[in-house]
Amino acid sequence: MSSNSDDGDDDLVVLKCSDPHRTDPEADLTEIFVSTAEICSWDLVSILTHEIVTVKASRNRLGEHSSYFRGLLCGSFSESCLNYISIKWNLEAFMSILKFIFGFHVDVTFHNFVALFEGALFFGVEMLLSKCKSWLIDATSSKGLCSPQIQLEDLIHIWRFGIEHANDFIPELCTSYLARNFMWAIYCNSFPYVPDNLLVSSIKHPDLTIDSERHLANAFIVWLSASTGQFESLGSTRNDWSGILEEIRISLLPLWFAAGKRRCCYFSKFAEESIDTIFTLVSCPSTSMMNVFGDDDSCHLKIRLTKYTKKLDLSGCPQINSMILLMAMLPCSYGTDLVMTKVKQSSISLEGIDGDKCQIAWPLLPTVSFEAVEEVYISNCPRLRLEAAIECFCKSFPSLRVLKAAHYLDFKMTKLRQLVRKCPLLAEVDLTVDVSPVIPSQVAIVSSSPAITLRASTASLEIDSYSSDASNLYMSRALLSNVTKLTLEGRVDVSDYDLKNISEFCSSLCYLNLRGCTSVTDAGISVLVLRSANLHSLVVCDTSFGRNSVLALSSGIPNLDHLPTQQIEKKHAKSLAFKLQVLHMGGCNGVDEITLSELISETPMLRSLCLRETQIVDNTFHSFLGSSLEMLDVSDTKVSEAALAHIISRNPGLKCLKAKGCRNLFLQKSKIEVGDFPPFRDSCKEWYIELGKTCTLEEIAIGWGFSCFSLEVLKPAITTLRAITVGLGAALGHDALELLPTTCPLLEEVILYFQVISDRVLINIMESLRYLQVLALCHCLGEISPVSFNFSMPSLRKLRLERATPWMTNADLAVLIQNCANLIELSLLGCRFLNSDSQQIISSGWPGLISIHLEDCGEVTKNGVASLFDCVAVEDILLRHNGPGIQRNFILEAASKMPMLRKISLDVCDASEGDFDIPNFADRYYLSIVKIAKCKRERCGLDFQTLRRTPVHRETLVLVWDSKNLTRTVIKERV
Repeated sequence: MSSNSDDGDDDLVVLKCSDPHRTDPEADLTEIFVSTAEICSWDLVSILTHEIVTVKASRNRLGEHSSYFRGLLCGSFSESCLNYISIKWNLEAFMSILKFIFGFHVDVTFHNFVALFEGALFFGVEMLLSKCKSWLIDATSSKGLCSPQIQLEDLIHIWRFGIEHANDFIPELCTSYLARNFMWAIYCNSFPYVPDNLLVSSIKHPDLTIDSERHLANAFIVWLSASTGQFESLGSTRNDWSGILEEIRISLLPLWFAAGKRRCCYFSKFAEESIDTIFTLVSCPSTSMMNVFGDDDSCHLKIRLTKYTKKLDLSGCPQINSMILLMAMLPCSYGTDLVMTKVKQSSISLEGIDGDKCQIAWPLLPTVSFEAVEEVYISNCPRLRLEAAIECFCKSFPSLRVLKAAHYLDFKMTKLRQLVRKCPLLAEVDLTVDVSPVIPSQVAIVSSSPAITLRASTASLEIDSYSSDASNLYMSRALLSNVTKLTLEGRVDVSDYDLKNISEFCSSLCYLNLRGCTSVTDAGISVLVLRSANLHSLVVCDTSFGRNSVLALSSGIPNLDHLPTQQIEKKHAKSLAFKLQVLHMGGCNGVDEITLSELISETPMLRSLCLRETQIVDNTFHSFLGSSLEMLDVSDTKVSEAALAHIISRNPGLKCLKAKGCRNLFLQKSKIEVGDFPPFRDSCKEWYIELGKTCTLEEIAIGWGFSCFSLEVLKPAITTLRAITVGLGAALGHDALELLPTTCPLLEEVILYFQVISDRVLINIMESLRYLQVLALCHCLGEISPVSFNFSMPSLRKLRLERATPWMTNADLAVLIQNCANLIELSLLGCRFLNSDSQQIISSGWPGLISIHLEDCGEVTKNGVASLFDCVAVEDILLRHNGPGIQRNFILEAASKMPMLRKISLDVCDASEGDFDIPNFADRYYLSIVKIAKCKRERCGLDFQTLRRTPVHRETLVLVWDSKNLTRTVIKERV
């Protein structure tokens, strides 16, 4: 369209424009005169500040491009002969329409679409209508978000405009866009204001894209909660809510989510139905699943997948099995009866099949490829065989890059090579399991059987020297996988042989997590480290990480001359240690002081450093040259004030500091010689001063020497604090604890050990900290009463009351439930007035609990354990010294009734028959760790005929299952 700015005087018409809905008090009440002959120089911002805009425009141009002006100026109307027309319309929109008519570009955005489209519709500017329509089609047809500036309220506004003006294409485009980008929408502040018709139509749209059915259910609950007032004002009934909620496929919800929503007023009915369905699916084999539900209900078992899905999250669903996963990969037209026919033709059952047999079944079915899927989360899915899932993923998810599959004990490490081979684009793999409580460096082992046999002799992996020639191992093998992040945390079945294999086909590793892998040796770790040229993050807490591994990190790496040395020696710049950004080696006692100091001196790029329970000395910190630390953990070490102050002064970006259990921080004089560190203020609290002056913290854990004075000095650094742990040796006092919510208003986690607390302190915490999610009072002194818990804390998720509320009764427990309704973890220790009725109060009040710890709590288990089984989603349960009524078969019964249960802790004192049956390897269900403590009764020193009333711990039997066997270990400690 070309501009027509040369208007003849005999062809002009005057448009007097005003906005009838304008309410701007700062508007210029004067009139401004402009001409389309000068349209190229219009300053719209200035023009629109006036109340009236008078425009001289070409009569012919208006008639050519606007049916409104064509009829008005060229037709039989009386105004046709007039040279003056009054226009009452939105000024900004009309001026933009004029610019478009006269050949100038107009940007269409989500913000102005309605105004431009409505104006173009009224004034009959067909070309602008076409432009708006094309823009909306293009903007809403993209796979992702069309613009970072898009707002959900703009989308709602456009949809409503389309509904009101009977433009079907607009609502259809908006609905489709919302369906494809539903995960984005549910996190928008305006989501509760989405009209019900738009919400329902987007849910029913075939392109609805969500990460999981849980997200859809939670979105509905949030929407209903915010819309309750609107429903009531419209006279709507509960049936309206049910109609919306029925769109949720409740058979695909995580068990913990469904259990937790039992008390939700909108969702309680559906939660119960979901739990019943989940247990039905768990109890029936895959091949008979369709016989139970039938073809009509099979759609409720189909996982939502579209061509726009990028993430699939099935975590926490014990009902998910190979058949349900397979159904999601089939074309919509593929009937379930045909699926069963094909499965029967394969002569195998999908239930419990391994990867090799799965190859037989899958090619028989026309599975669909979902190329957009990049992330899959299947952690805590006990019925889904990981090997079978891999066969499915490699065929249907060719772009898979992230796989999180935690708590798969049955997955053998020998299958890892197969996994990365079948999914060649995989970059991140998480195979975490629960870390065993049997850490040799932390417990005294009395006996252990059977011993885990390494698959290869560690002698063959010994490395005599780590000279620069050894670095040639880096280039010894071709790159076979794209895996850069590998997490094997807690896997005691990982051996040195496995690490050697991993080093051969995962040579691109950047992040490696071996925390709690107690079966690997220092030599085995060193081999993997030595062959990982790209390694920058290493987590080896509670392993045998030692001198050999340190030498491997210090070895030279070829072809790294491009790295800047800064002020580091050149030989250090060419080592793996120099590139390290994360080094977590807490609990690794195999590294002596000298070796540790040498390693730390070579790691100037570190951003996260964990040295808890190591042999760190002050000279180690003196040798650290880095300035980028964001996390530092020196808990339970001998580090001194001056050393800690030195490291803090060099790292102003520190966000997390953990120094609990550091007794040397309490000493009045530093053990460091005066010349070793830069001079500080003449104060015994040097590091507090330096921290308050230098950093902005988000998390802190402190103990010895921490006081009210320390908190005062730290104020500038802790105003944005999210989590605080105050441990043994700290003495904050009532005043400091009472000021804590004011000083740190954003706290989400407060953990107090051995502090003096009162009702006033606790009330202030519960009243003021609206974001608090974790509260722990452990062995605290002082007097608190039930009054402290008479305040609503809907955000609280985890609560530990250990030796802090001995007065608690069932009535107090009921009040606690009312005010802390959303707990998922509960730990009570020393509540001696509780009884067997407490079980029912806990299970009905907190049905969504995933962790229950009850110890020394009166007679909770005197009459056995029955009501706690109603907490069906529990993953961790501890019952000790609560009454000798627990049945002999409790472990097996709990595992069968709680499909997510992985950890059980008991005490023989509570066994009704004097002991507990131990399940065999095949019948353990999902269990990974069982701890059974044993006590003894000591005779009183004054009366040899009298036994002490309180049992004394003797030993603990720890049972740990892995992918190969069960290990029984007896340790002295109570864990």
